[in-house]
Amino acid sequence: MRSVRRRPLIAGLLVAPLLTGCFAAKNDASGDSPEGARLKVALAFPPSENFSPYGADATLLSRLGVTEGLTELDANGTAGPALAASWEKESDRSWLFTLRQADFQDGTRVTPSAVASALTRAGKAKPVTAALSGAALTAKAVGDDRVRITTADPDPALPLRLSSPGLAVLSPKAYEKGGKVSPVGTATGPFELTKTTGATAATLDRFDDYWGGRAQASGVDARFIADGTARTNALRTGEVDIAEAVPVSQAASLDKGHSRETATARTTALQLNTEKGVFKDPGLRAAARAAIDTSALAKDVYEGHADTGKGIFGPALTWAGAQREKPEGQAKATAPGGKSITLGTYDNRPELPEVAQVLKQQLQKAGFKVTLEVRESSRIEGDALAGKFDAFVGARNTMLDTGDPVSVLSSDYTCDGSYNLSQLCDTTVDKAVRKAENAADSAQRQDATMAAEAAILGTDAVVPLVHQRIITGVGGSVRGEILDPYERTLVAAGTRR
Repeated sequence: MRSVRRRPLIAGLLVAPLLTGCFAAKNDASGDSPEGARLKVALAFPPSENFSPYGADATLLSRLGVTEGLTELDANGTAGPALAASWEKESDRSWLFTLRQADFQDGTRVTPSAVASALTRAGKAKPVTAALSGAALTAKAVGDDRVRITTADPDPALPLRLSSPGLAVLSPKAYEKGGKVSPVGTATGPFELTKTTGATAATLDRFDDYWGGRAQASGVDARFIADGTARTNALRTGEVDIAEAVPVSQAASLDKGHSRETATARTTALQLNTEKGVFKDPGLRAAARAAIDTSALAKDVYEGHADTGKGIFGPALTWAGAQREKPEGQAKATAPGGKSITLGTYDNRPELPEVAQVLKQQLQKAGFKVTLEVRESSRIEGDALAGKFDAFVGARNTMLDTGDPVSVLSSDYTCDGSYNLSQLCDTTVDKAVRKAENAADSAQRQDATMAAEAAILGTDAVVPLVHQRIITGVGGSVRGEILDPYERTLVAAGTRR
């Protein structure tokens, strides 16, 4: 049996940095108060790995303004400067990054040697951080303010890859406790993680020496509330100022002007186990695809707050729709004949159990017998990655890990993929993904990406269901919240109330 490495819960191509900011903050305004009120934020997913920067918790740290990498994504999906002020490509495998003047939260300077050490440690993390799945890099200090990064193979998307929350730069102090990595007081962002309360809460204080300017809020009090209704109620009652991932069923209950809807790169999809069980048969995978009415999901479950699934990449990647290719090689559907399947999903995103319930009805109508299993994400992910379900419903932000859409195809649908829920191992798919990975020209890479998507969809390993729009609940006094289609950032230096 092919082993699948566990990956912890993880548009445009790279160009020379032209922009200094990532996303425009809604209702942002100039001005600062001497101290600033603390922000109260409710997040949907609790930390599952003690805030390790190498797994799912890396995104929590970036969303709360704690960690940063050498680069960041701008609104067009292009790599822009962060801790690196600029960079240049020396060869197919070598890049030179010039650092800006910045300090770590422990008071030490961000030096080339510290950056090189942080990236080297990320490369050795076990399991491998998602941004480096299928990639290897070497980082070395050059002079007083530069770092040379060399890749084992040509990597045209390296500046995008370095924007990943999983490649955040931490001070040497972060790595002093054996094999554990601590972001407490060792990062570079506008807010410093100072206290954690298990998986329920975290306290962050303003980092006054932040290179991007002193944050306008004096700190952030974060609560992790998996229940979507509870998150929304906390916003309504004033217990929190910002609530992420408001369920569509709760959106209408918010006062006018208190919700923000953002098109995202997140696609909800049905992954079918191609390695064993019922869906090892391509004909039965085709039968499942034919049974599903995705328009009903977008209209009814998501109440119009989502677009019907067209592919792995949704409308947030503006170029993808125009260049999408028709899948080829899909098998002819065969009759299910009452075959039994187990369908799994998680409830941190409250729409997913509803989606799974509708799919259960549609699949049963087509002739399958369906058992539905719903758990919290951290309690079901391991089983899903181990192939213990015949089918699995999940929501995946295709730009979250690396900022390079090709990377998600590699991690999710190739033989050695680290997040291969469908257990897919297909030589045609692997060849198409490799071609996309090796394309350096922007237009050619986009064309190759969509050809690879078509090859994957041709296997019926995945059935795209809807492309999500995320709803963020925002209190009336809040200004400067970040509406990030890639879901990497929520609060920043300019976020305040």
